[in-house]
Amino acid sequence: MTPSTMKRPAFGLGILANGVTTVAILYVVLYAVYSRLEASALSASAFSDLVNNAIPLAIAAAGATLVILCRGFDLSVAGVLSLVNVVLATHPIDGAGGALASMAIAIAIGSAVGLCNGLLVAYGGLQSIAVTLAVMILTRGSALVILDAPGGGVSDWISETLTNSLWGIVPTSGLVAVVVAILWAIFRRTNTGVALYAVGKDQTAAALSGINVKRTKCITFILAGALYGLAGFMLSAQTASGDPNAGNSLMILVFASVALGGTTFSGGHGGLYGSMLGAATLMLLQKVLFASGLQSFYIGLFQGFVMIAAVIFVNVINYVARRSRDHA
Repeated sequence: MTPSTMKRPAFGLGILANGVTTVAILYVVLYAVYSRLEASALSASAFSDLVNNAIPLAIAAAGATLVILCRGFDLSVAGVLSLVNVVLATHPIDGAGGALASMAIAIAIGSAVGLCNGLLVAYGGLQSIAVTLAVMILTRGSALVILDAPGGGVSDWISETLTNSLWGIVPTSGLVAVVVAILWAIFRRTNTGVALYAVGKDQTAAALSGINVKRTKCITFILAGALYGLAGFMLSAQTASGDPNAGNSLMILVFASVALGGTTFSGGHGGLYGSMLGAATLMLLQKVLFASGLQSFYIGLFQGFVMIAAVIFVNVINYVARRSRDHA
């Protein structure tokens, strides 16, 4: 057996062990099932609806992934989503210019919350889970102060344009996800992007190599908060109204998306693409279960089973790939 032949199994297993590949395959399989259950599943409007439903969760999961890559944990995502939603619903700004201003406000709110998290965790030396839990409670409380019950409404331009399609084919909201993906591809090649992975893998080794660990952590929380703010903006476009509890239902799904996308919670391994695809897969799974006539209280159960199965699959493939390389 030649060396090249010996390496082929490990290479193939390595591709399967990639979280992006696994969740992409799962998405295709689920879409095939959905197309059999729902006659209109292959139409442009049905695909647009799937994208629109998945985008807020996908962007929020992208933000959470940044913190997890840096070996942290951020629970403030639910509070930021709710706070941004009620601010935009109680202070609508009309027109395209108003939409840009609203987006800037949403990102600013998220970034400010991320800065608070970053300062307390990175420079204050506090545990990320404790800090972000407290900040989540504060932001959710602020959302209730601004709007104590569902109501209000975002501008018509935001709710109509961002849920529409270009030329009847390309979902407008999907373009936002594409921009996030492109920015991630650029960011991960910067010094800060490289430092983020280094800190997540081994904080002590990163510090010894000259990386400013505190600065990297703080920037990571700020960027995550900015993405939460953007996710809240897109969620507001979907709901067209305000709800002080808007982010609550998405918090568990955010971390489920990260896990399903192959990002390890021990830090330093994974990426935004897998998490965003994981979010899309979870939302598609909901559609499949609804289309199959399953009662709503079983949906969370099935989502949990699918996530556990996908994570176990990736871990098993990783183990087999390592054994194959060791014996090569």
